[in-house]
Amino acid sequence: MNRRPIPSSAELHIYECAGRPAGLAEPQAEGYLGAWCEEESCFFFFSVPADRAVEDFLARHPGLKLRDAHRLAYADWQGSSPEEVCVGRFRFLSPGRALDAAAPASTPALVLDPGLVFGNGGHPTTRDCLSALEEAVRERLPARVLDLGTGTGILALAAASLGCRVLAVDVNLLAARTAHRNALANGLADRVLVVVGRAEDFARTRADLGLANLHGSLLLGLLAGESFRRTPRWILSGLLRGEVGEARRLLRLAGYEIRRQWAHEGVWHTLFALDRNSLSEESASCAS
Repeated sequence: MNRRPIPSSAELHIYECAGRPAGLAEPQAEGYLGAWCEEESCFFFFSVPADRAVEDFLARHPGLKLRDAHRLAYADWQGSSPEEVCVGRFRFLSPGRALDAAAPASTPALVLDPGLVFGNGGHPTTRDCLSALEEAVRERLPARVLDLGTGTGILALAAASLGCRVLAVDVNLLAARTAHRNALANGLADRVLVVVGRAEDFARTRADLGLANLHGSLLLGLLAGESFRRTPRWILSGLLRGEVGEARRLLRLAGYEIRRQWAHEGVWHTLFALDRNSLSEESASCAS
């Protein structure tokens, strides 16, 4: 489903429902693109009107109830979609741009198809995470990377393109499918394992570097626990101005040092943090 890039001129027919289908069931009908399910709501996307198909699907799943139907252009749903995103050594092209042979560049490009998922590289937190990743690998290339809230997989692709092995996690099935397709499209599926799950459940996974571009409240919840401490280096983003101070405090209490902080117009904040114990071990190793 949604295996071909969606043209910016395409029209979306979106059916908003209360509840979630059992067993991750989905409509099997012409024009079906995918479902975005979050908490107790689901949005089913079609490229053509599908009133009857949705009606039949809801009849088979009494736990679902239609709230509303929407019709809008794909460009309006996705918002601004840059054809090219360049941050340091990383370069991402939209599927349409990738087909343009008249756009040579010295930096190898990755193809990023966001599909119906947000995360096309245009948001400042994504760009700052890419800048932080470039700084992190300059110090030491991590063998294993954990990407929490992978979305379209843009950060996982960037890390994998450098030779890292990445565990990419997203609670949303559509996001996980999109990230996996992007890994396949770039020949990186052997380095990127995409799984469906909650960030809270996977934060305890040991890695050399953690990436988490999430809602600030979710990040603060993770930092208030101990599971994230199994990973010595973290790039954390999605923090608003009123949240970054608390994030810094929790990191210091957990024994991390803030190596660098990025801020976009004083609103969005990104932190690159390192465990002080691992820093001491590196210093001792260098001294010996």
